[in-house]
Amino acid sequence: MANAATFFVDRHLGEGRAEKLAFREVGTGRSLTYGALADASGRAAAALLAQGISREDRLAMLVLDQIEFPILFWGAMKAGVIPVPINTLLASPIYDAILQDCRATALVVSSELFEVVAPALAQNPYLKAIIVVGDARPGCLSFEAFMSKGDTALPACEASDDETAFWLYSSGSTGAPKGVHHVHSALRATADTYGARVLGVRSDDVVFSAAKFFFAYGLGNSMTFPMSVGATVVIYNGRPTPDGIVDILRHEQPTIFCGVPTLYAAMLAHVEDTAPPDVPLRVCISAGEALPEDVGTRWQRMIGVPILDGVGSTEMLHIFLSNAPGDLEYGTSGVPVPGYDVRLVDEAGAEVGVDEVGELLVNGASAAGGYWNQRAKTRDTFEGVWTRTGDKYERRADGRYIYCGRTDDMFKVSGIWVSPFEVEQAISSHAGVLECAVIAQRDGDGLEKPKAFVVPRGTPTDGLEDALREHVKDRIGKWKYPRWFEFVETLPKTATGKIQRFKLREGGA
Repeated sequence: MANAATFFVDRHLGEGRAEKLAFREVGTGRSLTYGALADASGRAAAALLAQGISREDRLAMLVLDQIEFPILFWGAMKAGVIPVPINTLLASPIYDAILQDCRATALVVSSELFEVVAPALAQNPYLKAIIVVGDARPGCLSFEAFMSKGDTALPACEASDDETAFWLYSSGSTGAPKGVHHVHSALRATADTYGARVLGVRSDDVVFSAAKFFFAYGLGNSMTFPMSVGATVVIYNGRPTPDGIVDILRHEQPTIFCGVPTLYAAMLAHVEDTAPPDVPLRVCISAGEALPEDVGTRWQRMIGVPILDGVGSTEMLHIFLSNAPGDLEYGTSGVPVPGYDVRLVDEAGAEVGVDEVGELLVNGASAAGGYWNQRAKTRDTFEGVWTRTGDKYERRADGRYIYCGRTDDMFKVSGIWVSPFEVEQAISSHAGVLECAVIAQRDGDGLEKPKAFVVPRGTPTDGLEDALREHVKDRIGKWKYPRWFEFVETLPKTATGKIQRFKLREGGA
């Protein structure tokens, strides 16, 4: 029986790391040792049970990157409760949909995020408790009051390797959120493969991930990998601006930095106007979207440390195809991570040859168990031991893999999936819009961002473009807004009325 919290948290006490620093927050002075985390997570487990939250209930976590996050995440696992970290950048209707879908019986929310989630709470029939980290809210339990219910720390409950441990939410091709459920052994699987055999994380490392706890890439960077060896993690609850991240690197002196291509490009632009930070970095990693070759080469030349670009997914929990130290070629996604098998197939499921494009399928022990209450989508994605990624790749004769795009119209912005359909729906809900279509367009750094083709109602006003940007941010998320708008009279469509996005990508509106 193997509860993941035993390996990642409590094991460190028996191995003499109780006083080792596990987490420290940027700018607050707050920190957490492995011993303090073991005690606090055990008390959180007791508090959940005292609150009437039972084993296999879901605990929704709308929590910023702060020390309460690991306390609650591992505490829930110790109690057999299933933590469900939620994207902290979404809009109220999306939070409502997720909370209704997962049927969480308790929600923990950082006070800074309370107002945006509040409209989803009043009519929710499942929530037994709302716990606020930070400033108190009427009718809610403060984090301190919640923790006081767990006066005795509980040990981790027994759990099977194959028992569901936690969920993450991933957007689908329609933009609807999908609950992805992972088992206890999946965390250890990513630590033993990518963490140990590619990243090479060590106990003396200081890790800083600009990618947040709430999605798979950040969760591995800031918890799974460092906690597998007893390393120290720097956490930051703010927005990762290029100047802010450079300052954190200077002051916190990490040895491992985890970013996404958009941020690396922005940081390069920033340090070109100032000076490169003097940091003891030994490795940087990137995922979430393909790293442009120019960004990688410029970063290595300016900072003196390579970026190991790789590809992962929420369904596989972390990176399964990657460049590695001593085996790096910018412009490629590298080779399969030891412990994973990949294959490329055509639309009929037959394997394609060298230098031919096919959909990437992956086999590894970290694969999710499926999607919550979405049987058809589960069957489409998880085929026996193989998981369909939805990515198009080609394999060179030397075994390296080259990213070619998506099998559908999805694309990533700052490492997070964006559905054109979801953005179109948000834009079309504005009174000044008749219809629209959204595609991915590359910016000056070669990174994909949304571009919208809009058929306005009447003549577009001077302020319509800015109004639409804010409208999208308010409805579906702060990173999904189109960076470019083009107002057109009509959109290219098929005879049945479907928008032909490929014509827009080719430049014909």
